Amino acid sequence: MRILHVSSSRTFGGGERHVADLTRGLVERGHEIFVALRPTNEWQHRLSFLPPKNIMHVSIRNSFGVLSSMRIADFVRLNKIDIVHAHVARDYIPASIAVLAVKDARFVLTRHVLFPLKPFNKFALKNLSAAIAVSDAVGTGLKKVFPPGKISVIKNGLNVMPMAPEEEATLRREFREFHELPPDATVIGTLGELVELKGQRDFVLAANEISKRFPDTHFVVVGRDNSADRKFRRELRRLVKVFGMEDRFLWLDWIDDTDSFFAAIDIFVSPSHSESFGLAMLEAMMHGRPVVATATEGARELFGKSAPLAKIKDPVDLAAKISELLADEPLRESRGRENRQSAGEKFSLERMLDETEKLYQKLIA
Repeated sequence: MRILHVSSSRTFGGGERHVADLTRGLVERGHEIFVALRPTNEWQHRLSFLPPKNIMHVSIRNSFGVLSSMRIADFVRLNKIDIVHAHVARDYIPASIAVLAVKDARFVLTRHVLFPLKPFNKFALKNLSAAIAVSDAVGTGLKKVFPPGKISVIKNGLNVMPMAPEEEATLRREFREFHELPPDATVIGTLGELVELKGQRDFVLAANEISKRFPDTHFVVVGRDNSADRKFRRELRRLVKVFGMEDRFLWLDWIDDTDSFFAAIDIFVSPSHSESFGLAMLEAMMHGRPVVATATEGARELFGKSAPLAKIKDPVDLAAKISELLADEPLRESRGRENRQSAGEKFSLERMLDETEKLYQKLIA
């Protein structure tokens, strides 16, 4: 099959990792993959497995970019594309128009977030062949816009190769030495874009509570503030300074090698106010790390409806859940083992690829 993936996202996050993993997997299975990206994107290097001729640059600034649609349509004709698969909301209508202009291709979209689609999409995307939801909760939202028969829930998957204990110990030591973290300290980490919705302020407030009982604990915050003024990042760092915890907080804009990060930390925390799925949580699980998460839809998807999740926007409850693990090393170890097993069984990349491939084949049969 010849498939064009469309993503106008500028920065790299969970949705873009999904696109990179999906396209790489499809290439390895023998499909011809193309991508349409915005010219100013910051993550094209993650698609280095694609030949340059298979990458087009197009500026999709809003949902009504007709000129962009015609450029995509020309690219689809030229490359005899079978399926056009869009991943960002503003890409849906331009991709739909491009497919209408070509006629022979099929139009697929993936919804990566919980925010509801605007009702006009029900009429604007009449030629939709399939809508993919990355979780059950996202699928429920899509059913309010599109016919149920067009919706497929294909849950996110990751491929994290298990490490030998010696390799993990080496990565742990090297990461801690490089970033001057004490070798024997308990380290708590969180990873995600620095925005209000991801809950990093609650993480800092929880850290202040934790430090009263566990004063030697260190904290790592990985993520960039992609806003123009970087106001949220400055606010977080000021808050840490007010609490007198600068020497126990490590701030990293981003890391390409997440293996080292997960090897170095003892507990992963997801303090989000909303998560459609939670790829960072899943990666922590696959690395065998215990996870403390707020009760988002994404966390319930990963850990089950009855999991002991922290209340959303409640730093005190978040601190209590983390402290429970800090006080009980055997519990941390057992939670980590359970997470690794559950993630490998339910959320493998191979399963995601199988289900996506079967959907494509059904659409062009």
